Amino acid sequence: MSFKIKNLVLSGVLLGLTLLFSSIFHMTGIDGTIFSPMHLPVLLAGFIVGPFWGLLVGILAPVLNLIVSGMPSVPIVFVMMLELGIYGLLAGVFFNFLKITILPSLVFSMIIGRLAGGAFSYLLGQLFGFELGFTTFLKAAFIYAWPAIIIQIILVPILVKAYYRNSNISVRYI
Repeated sequence: MSFKIKNLVLSGVLLGLTLLFSSIFHMTGIDGTIFSPMHLPVLLAGFIVGPFWGLLVGILAPVLNLIVSGMPSVPIVFVMMLELGIYGLLAGVFFNFLKITILPSLVFSMIIGRLAGGAFSYLLGQLFGFELGFTTFLKAAFIYAWPAIIIQIILVPILVKAYYRNSNISVRYI
């Protein structure tokens, strides 16, 4: 892995966007579960700066948001660290290494990340005795969050294509 300042800067910008989007949602009182404001920048990180930086942005976003705004609450922050970390990691692996096109990479990343988050929430609930079950998490992740899913499926391909079209990077499998 070669370290590039450009990747660090882009990751910082995308991490900053998770804070900005979450703050806007918290200030306006819009439920973050429905629109998942941190998810879009994390997914973009995986596609644009690759799996390592996508994983890092995905893990750091919930932690920094907790520090800045108090949300997501503990223990949800741990579930989101895993879920978003997987989003960023897998979007980068599928797209940048396996050369899978944007939409399947996006959908696979979102499904696997949500399933992992559900499994981890179940595990945490069992270990620490709180009501954080697999089906409860999946209901929130797939049913309540359907607006976020639609927004991500529409915006991520558009933004990734726009980024690569306006950069010096040639990607033929978009």
